[in-house]
Amino acid sequence: MVLVCFVIDLRSLPPQLLRDVKQSLLEVANFYAISSESESLRDKIGLCYVFRNRISSSDELKIAYSPSPRGNFDLRDFHHAVNHLPTDSFLPEIDDPGADLKLSYILSDQVLYSWGVDKDIVRKVIVLSSCFPQYVDSHLQKSLMDAADKCVSVEFLLFEQKSGHLTDTLQNVSNFLRSISDLDNCSLQTYLPNVRVLHGLVKQWIEDLKDDMEKPLQARFLFKTSLVGSMNQISCNLYVSVNKIVDGFSPCQTCRCHGMLLEDGIRNRIHGYSCSVTGHGLETCNVIENSVKVGEKTLLFLPSFQSSMKFQRIASIDFHVIERINLGSLSEGSIMGDSYFVIPSACHEVEAASDDIDQSELNAQVFQGLCSALHSLDQGLVCSSNCNIETMREVAFHCYYILQPSDNGPMLLRHLAGSEEVSRVPDLNRCILSSITEEIQDSIQASLSTIELKDYDPMLHERGFHQKLNMLVKESLQFGSIPPKFEEAPSEPKLTQLDSSEEMVQSTSRLHVELTEEESSKLDMIEEDKMGTHIAEEWEQLVVNEVPKIFSPVCISKPKLDQSVLSPSSGNRQLDVKTSRILERLEVPRQLKTKAVSSINTGSGIMDTCVPMKKPLIPSQYIDTTDQGSITSQLMKPNFQRLKRKHK
Repeated sequence: MVLVCFVIDLRSLPPQLLRDVKQSLLEVANFYAISSESESLRDKIGLCYVFRNRISSSDELKIAYSPSPRGNFDLRDFHHAVNHLPTDSFLPEIDDPGADLKLSYILSDQVLYSWGVDKDIVRKVIVLSSCFPQYVDSHLQKSLMDAADKCVSVEFLLFEQKSGHLTDTLQNVSNFLRSISDLDNCSLQTYLPNVRVLHGLVKQWIEDLKDDMEKPLQARFLFKTSLVGSMNQISCNLYVSVNKIVDGFSPCQTCRCHGMLLEDGIRNRIHGYSCSVTGHGLETCNVIENSVKVGEKTLLFLPSFQSSMKFQRIASIDFHVIERINLGSLSEGSIMGDSYFVIPSACHEVEAASDDIDQSELNAQVFQGLCSALHSLDQGLVCSSNCNIETMREVAFHCYYILQPSDNGPMLLRHLAGSEEVSRVPDLNRCILSSITEEIQDSIQASLSTIELKDYDPMLHERGFHQKLNMLVKESLQFGSIPPKFEEAPSEPKLTQLDSSEEMVQSTSRLHVELTEEESSKLDMIEEDKMGTHIAEEWEQLVVNEVPKIFSPVCISKPKLDQSVLSPSSGNRQLDVKTSRILERLEVPRQLKTKAVSSINTGSGIMDTCVPMKKPLIPSQYIDTTDQGSITSQLMKPNFQRLKRKHK
């Protein structure tokens, strides 16, 4: 955790520079308010300023904003403190405006050391001024040394001025730098006072404040051949080039007692409002309706807030062309998100210049002419929109896009990062200590010449998705699928009150599937009187005359015959001779019959009529579904062959 204290020397900052510095401080606070994804947004920013009291003619220090040791960052109070910094404290006539920066008082238990109580906190003081004293006195020298022992770093930022009264600035800076050169916790940086420089400083300061700031990703680039000597790799750190920000601010409801968010809106509307701190019920008058949520942990209370800021999903987007740029000036690091091909479409709203030209054809010709003109100029079009193309929703801020042409093909639309989203470019000068020698340069050129040079073709850079998935499916087929488990059918099925005809159909269907061999024998004995007379005639009509034929292995038909004709013959049964002979010829072998019946019983407790049954694939135990279906559902056709007499 890093606690940053800004010290502004108002005596040395001109009004324009002071306005820019104040705007930069507000941007730091805004970025910090939306940056936290943790449970709380710790208060880690302090603000002090030094000014000359015109009555006493003495330099004084004021604390504009002090962070609470246990509280959360208050965006409203910090904005209030920055906006109310004195604007009339600039002293152009003073000979030595940086004579006393009051750092000894800031680096004390009364100010800096009282702001943080955590043991692992790291404190940092940033002094912004246009002039520093020539020498560091003994008192300040001791305070800086004590700060080094407490791991407090002090950065002096000097904004160069060209005014005539600051002609001795360079000499003062040289002497001041010599005075702090022995202190490892102190540093001095000089900057030009412009907006771009301050924008880079804002990015640097917000990186210091963010707790979730990740360390750079370490990477290596490996080469097939050596670059220099035996070295065939380079080690690097990877930094993100773009940090996306929120698309808008969401309206919310808060309680008046604590100002806390009422998160569960649906529950609040049904059961009434309740405070998230005490849990007590709230009346409507104790609920602040006009609140807005900034980021995840920052709430602002407003006199009114329009609900129209809710992000609506849209079906089409309008891009407004605002400028034309040279594509050579476009940095690839400012491009984020997906890229989209742009081709002409049928447009019925375009009025044709001539009746002989179709509107769609004219739209296509204009598109192709624009693409050709931009490509010949090597230029692109920057567009703005109120929609985020990645989320297809309206946003509260502008979104910028670049339309890039191609040679006789579609154009390309890419999302550009705004100034708030562009990350700070890492300082490369700290990594490079000396210039490249000619020997190293020649060795690298020789190594690069060994790498094959081609035009990029995405068809030659396959990621291997299909090969990997095909291999997994192949391995799965070799292993085999596990048969699905079904719930066992209840032994005593519950009967509902239905019509008598429906009950008979359902009971008969269950008997055709679930009856075991013993239950089938008992059923045969019960129905023996009904079937004894007509069974011979029906079998002759069914088997001998081949009427009707049963082909479906899944659909369970309901013939006039019951399953008793398929059960094995019993000694207790008295059938005529003709029926016995037919049954003997149609008798299914016991093993196959048992296997077929068990497969039906385990397949499902109750088989619905005409429902296709998919058999699981088990390579280790192959089952011929065709034969099985014929066994379980088709009757075997009798084959009456005459016995041939053997010739003696």
